[in-house]
Amino acid sequence: MNYVIALILGAGFGFALNKAGLTKYNKIVNQFRFTDMAVLKFMMTALVVAMIGLYGLRGLGLITFPAVPATYIVGNLVGGLIFGVGMALTGY
Repeated sequence: MNYVIALILGAGFGFALNKAGLTKYNKIVNQFRFTDMAVLKFMMTALVVAMIGLYGLRGLGLITFPAVPATYIVGNLVGGLIFGVGMALTGY
């Protein structure tokens, strides 16, 4: 059941991205050129809404947050850099 909920929420988020025009080439390229911040604004809004919802559910006692394991900082930074450069070079 969790997979179905995740699939529905993911499809809804993808639909919202597409409907807002944030999957267009020009929007993505201009985001990396720092001339159009629409994609960043949309993503930050989604993160804040999700954060408020999750902390609200935790406050009501409906969910608990799992323990977060230690992370490998260098690996995450290098991976993020490769991913970002790859997206910027391909224009998507």
